[in-house]
Amino acid sequence: MSSSPSTSGIALKTRRPLIGELIELISSMRFAIAMLAMIAIAAVVGTVMKQNEATNNYINQFGPFWFEVFAKLGLYAVYSAWWFLLLMGMLVISTSLCIVRNTPKMLRDMRSWRENVRATSLLNFHHKMQWRAPLSSAALAQQSAARLVDAGYAVKVVQRDGGTLLAAKRGAGNKFGYIFAHTAIVVICIGGLLDSDMPIRLQEWFAGKVPFNGTGLIANVPAASRLSVANPSFRGNTLVPEGATSDSAIINRADGVLIQDLPITISLKKFTVDFYTTGMPKLFASDVEVRDNVSGEVVKAVIEVNKPLIFKGLAIYQSSFDDGGSKLKLTGFPMAGSSSTSFALNGEVGTATPLGEQYTVEWTGFRAFNVENMGNQDPRAVTKGQSLQQQLSATLDKHTGSAARNANNKDLKNVGPSLSYKLRDKNGQAREFQNYMQPVQIDGATMYLAGMRTSPSEPFTFLRIPADDEHSVRDWMRLRAALNTPAARSEAAQRYARRASPPSSNAQQIQQQLQASAEKSLTIFAGDGKVGGFVAISRFLEKIPEGEQEKAADVFMKILNGSLWELWQVARARDGLAPATPDQAHARFLQLSTNALSDGYFYGAPVYLQLDDFTQVQASVFQITRSPGKNVVYLGCLFLVIGVFSMFYIRERRLWIWITEHADGAEALMAMSTQRKTLDFEREFENLKEKLPQAA
Repeated sequence: MSSSPSTSGIALKTRRPLIGELIELISSMRFAIAMLAMIAIAAVVGTVMKQNEATNNYINQFGPFWFEVFAKLGLYAVYSAWWFLLLMGMLVISTSLCIVRNTPKMLRDMRSWRENVRATSLLNFHHKMQWRAPLSSAALAQQSAARLVDAGYAVKVVQRDGGTLLAAKRGAGNKFGYIFAHTAIVVICIGGLLDSDMPIRLQEWFAGKVPFNGTGLIANVPAASRLSVANPSFRGNTLVPEGATSDSAIINRADGVLIQDLPITISLKKFTVDFYTTGMPKLFASDVEVRDNVSGEVVKAVIEVNKPLIFKGLAIYQSSFDDGGSKLKLTGFPMAGSSSTSFALNGEVGTATPLGEQYTVEWTGFRAFNVENMGNQDPRAVTKGQSLQQQLSATLDKHTGSAARNANNKDLKNVGPSLSYKLRDKNGQAREFQNYMQPVQIDGATMYLAGMRTSPSEPFTFLRIPADDEHSVRDWMRLRAALNTPAARSEAAQRYARRASPPSSNAQQIQQQLQASAEKSLTIFAGDGKVGGFVAISRFLEKIPEGEQEKAADVFMKILNGSLWELWQVARARDGLAPATPDQAHARFLQLSTNALSDGYFYGAPVYLQLDDFTQVQASVFQITRSPGKNVVYLGCLFLVIGVFSMFYIRERRLWIWITEHADGAEALMAMSTQRKTLDFEREFENLKEKLPQAA
């Protein structure tokens, strides 16, 4: 049913004021200041909270509940959050409306001479003066105008009934400060929006672009996850190995990646990197050839940090470096079961290799140069007065830890190449490992470092395997396999009992008891496949009355150490090797091996992979940007400089002189005003007071 004309008229009359009030509110200074304050608060949040980190890092830091809350608020990517872009847009609209509303008024005021002023109103000015001159009013007006022009004023002479008015002004360009400063805010915000991910968001919202979260080759990514070369603004990364090329970049999104097709092809000819003695990179540079895919134009350049290549509207920055697919040769050793048979394995960084039917090795990285802090105190120190469980726990804590050791005692050394990989089971669960190729000296002992962590947010904890006489891990692997072999444990217990039994009438009975105790200690230390080592011993001793625990622990450890020595000899004999010489060096090896056997239950991998040889392939990571808003921002900065200079250094002054004719000459009344009264204005007024009345 249609409304009556009168009703429509009433609705229209009430709607127009609301729209006007809304426009007035949005264009007001208080609204713009509110937007600026909210943007400033958001910028503080974006500065304090690390942006675009891995999801697991945020979950570990804030917990599942607050992680979800902050994710909904977009705090992990503040500067690309919809509400931040909305604030920027509202600031642009508010400032633009303010400029549109006030600029015409200011321009009119700049052109205005304000010649409608009356003599009576001039008498109310604070800065005023009167004088008489033996001249006609026309002559005095001409003389005064000339002196004002000489002082830098623009002057207009207006003839009025009863007298002549001189209207003068200087510094009217002060109003341009307001116009340029506000325009600068709009221009800079527009430039920032152009260089933000707004163009990509618009393509996701309206062009059906969807981030890709699968695996595979870049060439096989579907068109829905690719951005065309016509994309006006982007910032992506590409990894180029030596001797390879790339014509696409990866843009990270919250739920995957987008592939940005490039109008150029980047070819990496050579990558150079130098290091400080601390292991930090000192210089890395890339020798590249960049070819335009349309015209075929080729440019050769060396790209370094802070020295990008600008080509066809694209900026190519040296971002970092990585492995480009180094070829690896390894030897694998079982870390579970009774076998110590090694096997050969080949890998290539960036690919995956099946390991039996249960696991896959994902080769994630290789470094040929590693500087670690090897200075520390004795990792085996145990404080006296602690319970056995506390001692065993402290021993285990000190034994497993960072390869860099104690940061307070610095002993920086290059420990050689290292390999990192993930071992993923058939259920998709993975652990990350980092193994060093060469043994390192720790507290006078030579050890191989094998690091493990379950999450990228955690530091690596290192299993330290002592090197044998041949500087390998084979003797330790033999001992580990023998510990998990019941027959080897039984034989070692027999040998220990024969050696440790004192000659007596009941020697056989004592030998049988020692053999049973030795075999039990080895079995407890071997564990049940899940819990073993010092943890299993601690749990066993907890069942003994507290007053007898310390004595029982001493006896247990003596039997265990002797049994492990015999177990080592059994393992060597089974491989056709001569018994180890019972000296201090081999006793230290056995002690460290015992610690490593206990720690091995926390290693969490069925195999230990030892790097034997490698062919390094380096790669350079480039950041490629197209930033059309950069020049817009530069223009906005220029406007801002002009605006600030105009507002602070150009002072608008207005001056009026009312001249009337008298019988003995002419009388003049001068008044002067400014928006900001300063010492300079006071000096200028005093100077004009002195010069204007002077006779010609």
